[in-house]
Amino acid sequence: MSAQLDQLTAKAANDPDSLETKEWLDALEAVIENEGTDRAHYLMERLVDLARRRGAHIPFSSNTAYVNTIPAHLEAHCPGNLEYEERLRSWMRWNAMAMVVKANRADGDLGGHISSFASLANMLGIGFNHFWKAPSDNHGGDLLYIQGHSSPGIYARAFLEGRISEEQMLNFRREVDGKGLSSYPHPKLMPDFWQFPTVSMGLGPLMAIYQARFLKYLHARGIADTEARKVWVFCGDGEMDEPESMGAIGMAAREQLDNLVMVVNCNLQRLDGPVRGNGKIIQELEADFRGAGWNVVKVVWGPGWDTLLSKDKDGILQRVMMETVDGEYQNYKAKDGAYVRKHFFGKHPELLKLVANMSDDDIWRLTRGGHDPHKIYAAFKNAQENKGTPTVLLVKTVKGFGMGKSGEARNTAHQTKKLDDEAIREMRDRFNIPIPDDKLAEIPFFKPSDDAPEMKYLHERRQALGGYLPQRRQKSDETLVVPPLSSFKAVLEPTAAGREISSTQSYVRVITSLLKDQSLGQRIVPILVDESRTFGMEGLFRQIGIFNQQGQLYEPVDKDQVMYYREDKAGQILQEGINEAGGMSSWIAAATSYSSNNRTMIPFYTFYSMFGMQRVGDLVWLAGDIRARGFLMGGTAGRTTLNGEGLQHEDGHSHIIAATVPNCLPYDPTFGHEVAVIIHDGLRRMVEQQEDVFYYITIMNENYEQPGLTPGTEEGILKGMYLLQPGGEAQNRVQLIGCGTILRESIAAAELLKNDWNVAADVWSAPSLTLLARDGQDCERWNMVNPQLEQRVPYVTQLMQNTSGPIVATTDYMRLFAEQIRGFMPKDRTYKVLGTDGFGRSDSRVKLREFFEVNRYYITVAALRSLADEGKIEMSVVAQAIAKYGINPNKPNPVTQ
Repeated sequence: MSAQLDQLTAKAANDPDSLETKEWLDALEAVIENEGTDRAHYLMERLVDLARRRGAHIPFSSNTAYVNTIPAHLEAHCPGNLEYEERLRSWMRWNAMAMVVKANRADGDLGGHISSFASLANMLGIGFNHFWKAPSDNHGGDLLYIQGHSSPGIYARAFLEGRISEEQMLNFRREVDGKGLSSYPHPKLMPDFWQFPTVSMGLGPLMAIYQARFLKYLHARGIADTEARKVWVFCGDGEMDEPESMGAIGMAAREQLDNLVMVVNCNLQRLDGPVRGNGKIIQELEADFRGAGWNVVKVVWGPGWDTLLSKDKDGILQRVMMETVDGEYQNYKAKDGAYVRKHFFGKHPELLKLVANMSDDDIWRLTRGGHDPHKIYAAFKNAQENKGTPTVLLVKTVKGFGMGKSGEARNTAHQTKKLDDEAIREMRDRFNIPIPDDKLAEIPFFKPSDDAPEMKYLHERRQALGGYLPQRRQKSDETLVVPPLSSFKAVLEPTAAGREISSTQSYVRVITSLLKDQSLGQRIVPILVDESRTFGMEGLFRQIGIFNQQGQLYEPVDKDQVMYYREDKAGQILQEGINEAGGMSSWIAAATSYSSNNRTMIPFYTFYSMFGMQRVGDLVWLAGDIRARGFLMGGTAGRTTLNGEGLQHEDGHSHIIAATVPNCLPYDPTFGHEVAVIIHDGLRRMVEQQEDVFYYITIMNENYEQPGLTPGTEEGILKGMYLLQPGGEAQNRVQLIGCGTILRESIAAAELLKNDWNVAADVWSAPSLTLLARDGQDCERWNMVNPQLEQRVPYVTQLMQNTSGPIVATTDYMRLFAEQIRGFMPKDRTYKVLGTDGFGRSDSRVKLREFFEVNRYYITVAALRSLADEGKIEMSVVAQAIAKYGINPNKPNPVTQ
């Protein structure tokens, strides 16, 4: 017996007054028996409080014993036919294994995972058979965030249901020809099946929390009845180390998200080894979640342990359970019953006596709680009925359960994709799969006839719950009318003489107009991350209120002001605080509401552009996968537009990141009318046409005059470029392309070229260089594979080929941004790019544009140098310009500074 156990036992034995202790315990037992556990809890809290007030030191602990939270006698009884369910589960295990092994025997390196579903099979079976409702006329449907690596088991279930064909199973991870199944949950690839991408570790738990809150938001605002719906999210215990997994659990408790159930599959293993080899991950997570205010239910031990625990009068078994670390528990399940007898029960002589009448096989059959359907059902029932708090189920399982020596509880379990013939035979025998020996080498799928009782039961259970899951709605049933572009008149017209506004102010005017719209007003979801005043959006506080389920229990300090901070139970704004990941998760929930809730919502998430794409890039990529529809508004965008903030705040690359997401449509408009045209196009495509795209629009807080919309330029704005200002007549000519705030430097450069050097400059506004590049690449590809057909001409080439002179493109972003379109310039035309490569720094806009060499003077010099390179002017003219504008030729390259 260890020293720790000796000490614990000695303390119990040396109780100075065991009779008094017994009286206290008997009294507590009587309270529980006669008045219930709530009364007992109240009395204990009062006793602890009194002791502390009298000076007693009672350390806080949010942990309970390492046993099941729900005692055996209080477990809800599972009403299903467990014999049928066991057979169905075994067939799914087999088919999941066969699918992965077949794929890797055929092509060798396709990958796939067997072990995760092997540990989850019982939980998924209980959920699908008894709890998870599909969308129906009277229920919106539960939302399932399924642990990504368990996808083979989900496919195996759908195969038995008849929703996936054998041909698809044979083409697991072979998607290119359109007959296969995606590796993990990907709505982009299987749009009628998977709802939520979850295999980027940590994003599933984070998104599920904000999804649950969004359901409360819809209900509170009267947009959808979500009261009976639940969000279930499955994640691994190793996954909980991702900051995103745990980062919002406090918010879930604070928001009283009792519609949220998080199931942590505690198989004690990560991809490489133990999650907490020297500790206990279940106890650690219990402390975190219980401390945050969650309802925590531990499912640690199967029913065989109940008998042993009932005989454990002195608590020795419980103490050994607590003392044993996870690395040991993993080792036990990788060995056999004899090993468990010696190394676990052998830790104390009394424990050896406890199992003296059990064979080694009996000991081996002592299961973990996650492999017992009764224990799981009871835990799920608790979660389903819990009110007032979110629930986390900490379920102990064995990774690779049923895989035997090839993977069960082994460190290699996650990577095991190829089983040898003997391992396959063992699995067949263990789960009683009716496949003869002479067929084993083929690893055939097993599917009984449709009239088999188990198959009838399978379909009956899903019919009782409204239909099959997972399933995904591709289009909302709603028809919403988008107002005409003219409804944004306030930003389409030129500003009055002397009046200057920013593109951000223009955006706020568009939002204000939309909020008043009869059709769309209630569907606008403004999402903010504590920068409302930076963007001039604080006026919305009083107008539409900030959503808070508790309303406003205090009088705000600025109540006497017009734009005071107003929280409301039916508020329309989602204010996430200093929390970009939370803001993006809320945006994803709203941007996919057309699918998840059959309600079209229009989210506008406004944020510092530097803390958007860069900060939550993984979620932005996921937004493309999940087919999100909405607007991401990158405020104070560009490297030089944000006065004084410096290196961490100045964004010169968000458009580079945005360009990597194929269904993200990025724009960097300069003027308010461009903002209005782009947003209107987004509403038309995403709301009216229900197209699966989303928009990234950068806006600035720099004030300047707005020229207003010139009729006929709308198409050019949306395609990415249009002629803003012709240059007049002169002997030499250049083309100046710009976007965002730097377009105004190009306009100023055109004046310098005309007045100082007699060079005409046509100025082009390019709200989307990325869309120009995509169009060019599409034409280039089509021309390559269709050499004998009429060749296509990229849009930007069409615009430039009818012009003359060198082309200079300048942006407030890295040169790479404008370099995207170099390949589509007309042949034999000089194309020069200026950009803001390097780290930002604090200073005025004027000084920053000089430092990064994107101001009007550098644009002028670049244009003149291009003319000189083409032999149109002397190189001495360029030198004159450099001297005239005070440019230091020995100035260091800003990218090195």
